[in-house]
Parts: sequence; structure tokens; C-alpha cells
Amino acid sequence: MKTQPIDDECCDTPILEVSNLSVIRSGKVILKDIDLTVHKGEFIGLVGPNGSGKSTLLLSLLGVLRPHVGSINIYGDNPNPRNFFGRIGWVSQAASYLPRQVKLTVRELVMLGTVNSENIFSWSVSGRKERVSQAIKMVGLEDVENIDVSRLSGGQRQRAVIARALVSEAEFLLLDEPLVGMDRDARNSLLKLLDRLCHDAGKTILMVSHDLTAIRQTAHRMIFLEEKIRFDGPTSLFPDLETLADLRGITPAHDSPVQIQEIPWAEGVSE
Repeated sequence: MKTQPIDDECCDTPILEVSNLSVIRSGKVILKDIDLTVHKGEFIGLVGPNGSGKSTLLLSLLGVLRPHVGSINIYGDNPNPRNFFGRIGWVSQAASYLPRQVKLTVRELVMLGTVNSENIFSWSVSGRKERVSQAIKMVGLEDVENIDVSRLSGGQRQRAVIARALVSEAEFLLLDEPLVGMDRDARNSLLKLLDRLCHDAGKTILMVSHDLTAIRQTAHRMIFLEEKIRFDGPTSLFPDLETLADLRGITPAHDSPVQIQEIPWAEGVSE
């Protein structure tokens, strides 16, 4: 399912520019010397080991964390939720883990995505119902739209929170580990949905994931982050494990290749 960006003209428009970014949390440098440009219509997979700064980068783009050094320009402005409300859809790792005592149908959950500072005290839903129905249809949850979210599978809940982001008419989706807890079918279904959103709806996607295989089959571009950006390029050029180890500064533990020896007593043992 490896794909290409929707078209070259679309991808000539930068929507995010990060320059010389460094972020410190609790006195520790988490991100250092980050330079990054994202263009409209790209599907980017952001990968790296635990603690490498992936979530920190997303929170910096959202304006939750402030740079120690450097700058972030997103849609021509500094990161501030008030500046780009409705243009950026954020789905965190915990977004689909709603407390059991919270009783919301899929439609009600998605409807929350239409709420903003201008209509929060208004009961008028003119035009919002149609947007909610369209978002639910886009993620393929029409059959369960009136079912309580707590009764859905993990994959369905992820689709529901993505629909909540979509109904805000967000152009740029930031997804933090949306594949966690999904079985194979749900994971494949979600990746196909994200691919369609990129190609058919013109969305720009930056997705964090530990699932290298899934990312390599879906994203147009991959970024390997470990404090610094160690790789940024087309998915087809993503390094193999040995090259990746070199990029990370990991040296072999053995002076020579390990030879796997036959174990005499294991002969004839069936699996």
C-alpha cells in the first residue's frame, strides 16, 4: 500500500517550518538542532525509540511546550492553539481511552469536535450535524454511530477520535501512536483510511508510531528522531537496520560476526 503524495503542486506549499529547534524538559535536552519542513499533502511517519523526543516534538508544534532555542512557524504563525484552531487536528495516545463511566455515543463524541470558543455556549447545531455525519462516514462508523463508545473495539474508538478531529475541518492531522492496541485488521483499516484522507481529502498527516513495518507501507516520507533528526527522506530510502545502528551511534558488541553453531542434542527435536 506504499503511495506517493497527491501531487507536486500541492506539496510545494509549506505549512510547517521548524528551524534550529531545541527543547529542554526537567533540565534535560530532549530535542536538539531540529530543522524540519512539512508541505501540504504529505504523509509523514515519525519514528524513533522510546524517549527519543517524538511526543515532545508534537507538543512543541501545538504550542504546549516552548522552545529553548529556535523557532516554529506553522501556517505562518507561532504555535498557539488560538491561532490555528480548526486547522490542526490532534489525536493523543490516550484519546481513545475514555473512562468507562463516561457515556457518549459515537455521534456525541464526534460532535464535540465542532465545539469552539465561538459556539461553546450556543445550542444551535445548524450545519454541524451534517459535518458530523460526513466525518462518521469518512471513518466508516455509520453502523455504530448511536452505540456507546465504551462498547467499541480499540480500532473503532481510534476511528471515532479521528472523526472528532476531522469534523473540526482540520487540514493538518498530528497523530501520536494511533496504532497502539489495534489488531492487524483494525490497523490495516486505519492505515487505509489515513491514506485516503491524504489523497482524497487533501489532508496533511504527521504520525508517530513504533510500527516501522506499517509506517514503511503507508507513509510517503519518514523521519527517524533520536534527540536529533537522524534520517529524513522518502520511505523507499529509509536505512536498513545496520545503517540505522550506525546513524544512532550503536557499535557491534562482538568483534566478529556471531556464528550460530549446531546443537547436537537438538537434532530430531520437532517444533
